[in-house]
Amino acid sequence: MVPAPYHLALSAVLFTLGMVGVLVRRSALVVFMSIELMLNAANLALVTFARLHGSVDGQVVVFFILVVAAVEVVIGLAMIVDIFRSRETVDIDDVHLLRG
Repeated sequence: MVPAPYHLALSAVLFTLGMVGVLVRRSALVVFMSIELMLNAANLALVTFARLHGSVDGQVVVFFILVVAAVEVVIGLAMIVDIFRSRETVDIDDVHLLRG
């Protein structure tokens, strides 16, 4: 059995990689995948803490987070595909949809 600090360390590493991906990369797809990586890192931390405390509350919260993440993937990918069809790029710097 792997001790909980290793799970938490892995969660911190995954979250850091996701944060770096969001801050450094310019492709909307990579930013989107980095956000998903951060979300899964938070899920890993929640499951680890739930296991430490012997409760299923963290696992229930993770289930809801996974449902929200699935909805986020559908909506996010639909937006990215729509932006690509209209602008021929998914580069964040080239898309100025919210500017007036």
